[in-house]
Amino acid sequence: MISLDLITKFCGLEFSNPVLTAAGPQTRDGKTLLEAARGGAGGLIAKTISLNAAVVAKPNIAVVDRTRRSLVNVELWSELTPKQWFEEEYRTAKTSKLTLIGSVGYSVEETTVLAPKMVEAGCDAIEFSLHYVKAAEEIAKALKEVVDVPIIAKLSPHQTSEVTHIVKRMDSYVDGFSAIISFGRVLHIDIESGQPVLGGANGFGWISGSALKPLAVRCVADVARVTKKPIIGVGGIFSGKDALEFIMCGATAVGVCSAAILHGQSIYGKIASEIASWLVSHSYESVDEVRRRALPNLPSKPRRTHAVAPVVTEKCNLCKLCIRSCAFSALSIQNKQLLVSKNNCAGCGLCTTVCPRGGIVFQ
Repeated sequence: MISLDLITKFCGLEFSNPVLTAAGPQTRDGKTLLEAARGGAGGLIAKTISLNAAVVAKPNIAVVDRTRRSLVNVELWSELTPKQWFEEEYRTAKTSKLTLIGSVGYSVEETTVLAPKMVEAGCDAIEFSLHYVKAAEEIAKALKEVVDVPIIAKLSPHQTSEVTHIVKRMDSYVDGFSAIISFGRVLHIDIESGQPVLGGANGFGWISGSALKPLAVRCVADVARVTKKPIIGVGGIFSGKDALEFIMCGATAVGVCSAAILHGQSIYGKIASEIASWLVSHSYESVDEVRRRALPNLPSKPRRTHAVAPVVTEKCNLCKLCIRSCAFSALSIQNKQLLVSKNNCAGCGLCTTVCPRGGIVFQ
């Protein structure tokens, strides 16, 4: 285990590390939240509750492909009643001694009725989702009047074209942001049966996991560039390197859902350990040193529009991955050396990202 202090401050709260649960099936009750705590989560976000328990179509979760890194789902909010959460589930989760964030939806009426009882039952902060919400500002204002804990607005990917506008409007009413929720609607078909893999209306659902990560990272960067409020980055985090992308784009902490569903509750501690290992290997003493590091590198204009050929490094082992991926026939092996044809190379950069070891890079 790498020795590095990963304690993270967020809205006056403290997480033992920046890797949190995200609201979902793997945080569906107090027992699963305790499992996440034992698995190394730095803080807990419980599944969203509403006035009535959800009635969920079945089947409701499926992998997109055999890489097991993306999911489609027709999940809703909690299938447990608010009463059960107040009397049992939150109190069970609080025995972990970790900071607990309760998630609530989806209207002013619902959130203002439920939020005070959530705080009374042990929630240290309240997250509300903008997924089905039109009156986001009204909800935030109303929550501020009925609870005295931090309020976190969870942004939807359906708002990506106007996310900065929404954040600017919400900034004075909330204490932090979370980005993003799963994206949809999408459709996934089992070609053997010709049936949709999900059991909802039309077979439609929402996508999460690795397929969502680039969109989620972009949204976090957009949010970070218009607010100083802390951000929880969510979407496709399976490793420490994934988490660091979000942190370098401005996230204070990250939320993990799909990876925990697919690989178990120990994934939180694994990701936290990988963050620490990377920081130590790059001579950083804390995660704060890399937070927002990428933001100055996001120019308003293209980096370049002319082709620059990459160069081969001593790390190349002639595995031919780059050759197979090159659409421009610019790479070849001659005399046991990888060569780059500057005449053919379009400078697209794909080969530099396909190589797993830094054997071909832009200088």
